[in-house]
Amino acid sequence: MSNYLDYRLGADLADTRAPAGPIEGRWDQRRFDAKLVNPANRRGRTVIVVGTGLAGGAAGATLAEQGYHVVQFCFQDSPRRAHSIAAQGGINAAKNYRNDGDSVRRLFYDTVKGGDFRSRESNVHRLAQISVEIIDQCVAQGVPFAREYGGLLDTRSFGGVQVSRTFYARGQTGQQLLLGAYQALSRQIAAGSVQMHARTEMLDLVVIDGRARGIVARDLVTGRISTHLADAVVLATGGYGNVFYLSTNAKNSNTTAIWRAHRRGAYFANPCFTQIHPTCIPRSGDHQSKLTLMSESLRNDGRIWVPSAPGDTRPPAEIPEAERDYYLERTYPAFGNLVPRDIASRAAKTVCDEGRGVGPGGQGVYLDFADAIQRLGRAAVEAKYGNLFEMYQRITAEDPYRVPMRIYPAIHYTMGGLWVDYDLQTTLPGLFAIGEANFSDHGANRLGASALMQGLADGYFVLPATLNDYLARLPTAPVPADHPEIARVEGEVTDRLARLLAVDGDRTPDSFHRELGELLWDHCGMARSDAGLRKALARIPELRAEFWQRIRVPGTGEELNQSLEKANRLVDHLELAELMCLDALHRTESCGGHFRTESRTPDGEAARRDEEFSYAAAWEFTGPGSAPVLHREQLVFDHVHPTQRSYA
Repeated sequence: MSNYLDYRLGADLADTRAPAGPIEGRWDQRRFDAKLVNPANRRGRTVIVVGTGLAGGAAGATLAEQGYHVVQFCFQDSPRRAHSIAAQGGINAAKNYRNDGDSVRRLFYDTVKGGDFRSRESNVHRLAQISVEIIDQCVAQGVPFAREYGGLLDTRSFGGVQVSRTFYARGQTGQQLLLGAYQALSRQIAAGSVQMHARTEMLDLVVIDGRARGIVARDLVTGRISTHLADAVVLATGGYGNVFYLSTNAKNSNTTAIWRAHRRGAYFANPCFTQIHPTCIPRSGDHQSKLTLMSESLRNDGRIWVPSAPGDTRPPAEIPEAERDYYLERTYPAFGNLVPRDIASRAAKTVCDEGRGVGPGGQGVYLDFADAIQRLGRAAVEAKYGNLFEMYQRITAEDPYRVPMRIYPAIHYTMGGLWVDYDLQTTLPGLFAIGEANFSDHGANRLGASALMQGLADGYFVLPATLNDYLARLPTAPVPADHPEIARVEGEVTDRLARLLAVDGDRTPDSFHRELGELLWDHCGMARSDAGLRKALARIPELRAEFWQRIRVPGTGEELNQSLEKANRLVDHLELAELMCLDALHRTESCGGHFRTESRTPDGEAARRDEEFSYAAAWEFTGPGSAPVLHREQLVFDHVHPTQRSYA
C-alpha cells in the first residue's frame, strides 16, 4: 500500500493578498496598493514566461510592452500552435448585450455556484469584473467575433447559466483569440523585447535563496540542456489532463513544469478536481491516443437523448419520439441540455450504465439537431456550427445533418493546479502560475467558456499588475552564472534523462501511460470510491517501480527523441497520479467533478459536506517516497452562500 496514505496535516494556509472591504472594490484597491517599477528600471529586469497559450502569450506580450525583458519558452515549433488554439466554443463576458439580465454579479454568482462552492469569492469576482475588459481588448486587436445582422457582437448560451454571455468566432474562438495574443507577442519579439525559445521544454526550476530565479530547459531538436536566469518565473503551461492518457488535450500537453515546481516547494492544490466534458466523440477502440471534443456550444441547439428502453439498438431514425428519453430536459427542466458539465457528464454515464447507451459498446448518447434544422433551416445551423459538423463527419464518417451525433464524456480540463494567492504567486516567492496551471478560479467544476476568460484575464490584466509589486520589492542583485545551485539542478536533470536512456527494458512509454490512464479513469474518473482509490494507490507505486525496470527509450539524448520526451513526462505523471488519488480519497464528499459514490443525495446528485470540506487542499512535497503534508485554505462565503445546487 502507498505510504501516501500516511499524509499529515500542516498549518492552515491563508491568502493574505486579497484586500478587505467591499468585494466590488478589492481589485481596484489591490492595484492601487501595489508598488510600481519605473519605466527606466524595468529594462533591467528579466521575466521568464513558460508557455505561449492565451495566458502565456498575453502575459509575455503585456510584460514586454511594459518594458521588461521577457524570455519565453514553448515546446511547439511556433507560439501560435499552443493548445489554446483548440478551444472552440467561446469566451464569457458580462457585457449584457442581449439585455437578458446579465451583470458582473450574475457572472460571479454563476461561477461560484457552478464550481460547487469550492472557489474563492475574491478571485471569482475579479474575473467577472475583468471579463468586460477582455472583449474590448480582443476587439481592438482585430479578433473576428461573430456579429449579428446589425453589426453588434453576437453571443450564445453555455452550460450552467440562463443568460447569453458567451462571445464566439464560430467554432474557432480559441484559435482567433490566440492569434490576437500571438500578433501582440510577435510585435514584441520583432522589437527585441521578447526572446523566444520554441521547441524548448522546461524540465526543472532553479530556486536560489528561497526564490524562483530560473529554469533548466532542453532543446527538443538538439537535446542541449541549458539554464536561463531571471528575476521572476511565470508558468503558463496549462493543465494535467493528459495524466489520463486519453483526453481532449494535445498529446504533448503535460505536467512537468508545474510538477517540478511542486517538487521545489510550490504547493499543489486540489489535484482531484478534474473536469469531465460531456460533449466528446466516443472512443472507437484501443488504438486511439487522444479524444476529440465537440464544442459545448452545440448544446444550445442540439437535444440530448437515448432510447427509453435498455438494449434498443435500432437506428435513431427508427425510434419514435414516444420511445426517446430526453433525460436532461426531463430531469433538469430549468436548464435542460445546458446544465453544467459535471451534471451532464454524470447523467450520460448513468443512462449508459442502465444499458441505454448508443453506438459501439453502448458508450454514447445522441446529440440531435433535427429539431433545430427544422426550426431554423439547414443554412442557419450550418452558419453557426458548420466547421464543427464538418470535423465530426471527417472523424466518424457520419453526416450530423442527417443522423444525430454520438457523444460521451471525456477528460478535458483540470481545476486543480499550483496554489496561488490573489497576486497569482505560488508559495514559492518569485514563481507565478497563470491560466489552467493554477487552481484559483473554478472550484470543483469549470463553467464552459470560462477557460479562455481566465487565461486572458490573468495574462493581460492581473499578472502585469501584481508582478510589478513583487519586482518593486525585490533586491536587484543578479544570480552569478557559476552559482552551485545551477550546476546541481542541471546535474539532476541530466542524470534523470541518462537513467531513462540506460534502463533498456521491453515496454514503451505509451504502454505505461495507457495503463496508468485506464487505472485513473476507472478509479479516479467520473466516479470515485474508497475501495477504488485505495486500489489505485496500491497499484501506482508498483507501476512506477516497474516503469524504472522495464522502460525502453531508444536513441540518445543528443537528438530529437520523442520517446525520451514521453518517458520523462511520464515520470511526473506517475507521481502526480498518486497525489490525485490521495486528494480524492481524503475528500470524502462529492462536489462538482469530484463524485464520491459514498456521498450522494437520495436522488443520486453530488452531496457536499461543507462543515468538513469547505477548503482548498494545498499539498506540500516533502521528498521522494515521503508522504505529503496537507495545508487547508478555509473558504469564506460572504456573498454567495453555499446551497444544494439545483438546475431543475
